[in-house]
Amino acid sequence: MPTIDFLSDRLTDYLDLQQIKDVRRAYFYAEQAHDGQRRKSGEPYVTHPLAVSSILATMHMDHQSLMAAMLHDVIEDTDISYDGIENQFGTSVADIVDGVSKLTHLEFETKAEAQAENFQKMVLAMAEDIRVILVKLADRLHNMRTLGAMPPDKRRRIARETMDIYAPVAARLGMRDMQVELEDLAFQSFYPMRAKYIRRAVVQARGQRKDMISSIEDAIRNRLDQEKLPGIVSGREKHLYSIYSKMKAQRKSFAEIMDVFAFRIVTDTVDECYRILGAIHNLYKPVHGRFKDYIAIPKANGYQSLHTELFVARDITIEVQIRSREMDAVASLGIAEHSHYKVYGDSDSAVGSYNRARKWVLGLLEMQKRAGDSMEFIEHVKKDLFPDEVYVFTPKGRILELPRGATPVDFAYAVHTDVGNSCVSCRINRRLAPLSEPLESGETIEIITTRSAQPNMAWLNFVVTGKARSSIRHFLKNQQRHESVELGRRLLNQFLGHYGNSVDEIDAGKLQALLEGADFTSLEDLLEDIGMGNRMAYVVARKLKPDESEVESLKGQKPIAVQGTEGLVIQYAKCCHPISGDQIVGHISSGRGLVVHRTECRNIRYMRDDPEKCIYLEWSDVMDDEFTVVLKLEVASYRGIIASLATTVSGTGTNILKIDMGEEEGQLATVDMEIDVADRVHLARVIKKLRALRAVSRVTRL
Repeated sequence: MPTIDFLSDRLTDYLDLQQIKDVRRAYFYAEQAHDGQRRKSGEPYVTHPLAVSSILATMHMDHQSLMAAMLHDVIEDTDISYDGIENQFGTSVADIVDGVSKLTHLEFETKAEAQAENFQKMVLAMAEDIRVILVKLADRLHNMRTLGAMPPDKRRRIARETMDIYAPVAARLGMRDMQVELEDLAFQSFYPMRAKYIRRAVVQARGQRKDMISSIEDAIRNRLDQEKLPGIVSGREKHLYSIYSKMKAQRKSFAEIMDVFAFRIVTDTVDECYRILGAIHNLYKPVHGRFKDYIAIPKANGYQSLHTELFVARDITIEVQIRSREMDAVASLGIAEHSHYKVYGDSDSAVGSYNRARKWVLGLLEMQKRAGDSMEFIEHVKKDLFPDEVYVFTPKGRILELPRGATPVDFAYAVHTDVGNSCVSCRINRRLAPLSEPLESGETIEIITTRSAQPNMAWLNFVVTGKARSSIRHFLKNQQRHESVELGRRLLNQFLGHYGNSVDEIDAGKLQALLEGADFTSLEDLLEDIGMGNRMAYVVARKLKPDESEVESLKGQKPIAVQGTEGLVIQYAKCCHPISGDQIVGHISSGRGLVVHRTECRNIRYMRDDPEKCIYLEWSDVMDDEFTVVLKLEVASYRGIIASLATTVSGTGTNILKIDMGEEEGQLATVDMEIDVADRVHLARVIKKLRALRAVSRVTRL
């Protein structure tokens, strides 16, 4: 366990005397504040903040971060307030401490909700000062190192949270060393038996391959010496969680995972990295398709290196990483390497890493504003925490990094939200392609937009980035509200018309009383509730009718015109599939809005004449929609009958959604066909063409 004197000696490497004194003062302040408090292990509580500060010192973090680490539990666990810390140590330190304190657990209905709310607060704190997350990660790392004192259920909960949130965040910020240790510690706590098995297997493999590893290292060093190329060669075992993840993802046993050992070559310049790569490929044969150039195209978290896999013997491959010293430092420490918080040095890689981290945090804030709640927000964010990425180009040559599996719609939203919202099609490498096609690294993507376009709900089935998902949902929510308000206005106007009144002529006093009673802030909220079917329009109309009006019979109500473009709040019943030209009636369904049925539909028959439950509708003269119809056909069964039916229907300009062959009875068979038509005239034309076929004996609309 480090002591404050030991830590002070280490700080002389990069902090001046006054800064070291400030760190010591923060330690003694924390020691006094936590006096009498002990950890689960029985040690004095102050050993924890001291250890957290020591972890940050190994990253050469600035003195304010170290002071905040010393004090990070003071606000939460003692009587000392934010003002007390600000008066003693300044605003910057107090803000970091306050940011870390806000990341503690609150009581929620579910653990998932607590975790989501926690992460949401973490993003806000990161936006204020990125150092907050560095202190929090160091705090979590020391807690994981000392997790053995906790009861098993709490160990598993903390380990799961570390795997789900903290390790991916460390990876996203480029802090590889911290990510690896967090993952291994969490893995060992959550799956102790699996970790024990893999560790034992690694030790056994190390003994079996020890000579081979040494000979590979020597061969690489000799080749670099021959080529007069400077480079420090080191072999290492892949960490336990990495091996486990690979076994799980590839469904392989440990014996089948050959690249358990990896080699790293650290040199001086970028030019030497590429020259070493050539020398290594001369020494061993590279595995096809396994070379990655993260120097020319860095990862989203700023990571830079050359990765290659090599055949060194029969069935045995090794992974080799080649990078400069500067890249190696950034790969280990990520944004903690950024010179903004250092007393010395300047590093383009570190600045790039820091800027990418800031951009990511700002993107999270934008997502947070669109999300409905913390659970929805964390669902979006988890999509962005996957480290495996593809790199694609805009037509002007700009590089964008996206998660593996991303589609042109994800690309469009990565360019700009407006581009995504107005996207209609795309070209991949100058060829037209579906918007759902997964992108591959190196492709050039061109998005085609129109002003009248808008996001499609079906896009949510294939987009993978948090930004695309949150932007689409945000647009659809706003669109649904607008449509619900308009439908609510039309419904309320219909019933107010029986009292010679309209929405625009409502008595202000009555409206205000109704809004207050329903806990609404505006008339639009009330209209939206009516449009969504949560509140009956006729009941609201009765409460808002003029005092002198007599209640009229609602039997002779004038039908409302359905235009077909209401989309999200007017739905067509799947039991009877109404189409333009059918006689229709509307049923108000709570949470779904207005559901349109055919007048003769059995499901609506018992309430059809009840004006409080059903509303008579009519089709607008101008319809801009297609309707789904299900046809049942009896046909002569012969080879090619399905193709013949499909060709006939397609010839009428009709889109076929589904066609199924039913049971055969002798020479006859039944066919169910689901098609899209514009109206009854269009449907009649399709049925006429089908009946003209000799093989078709009967066509029935279901």
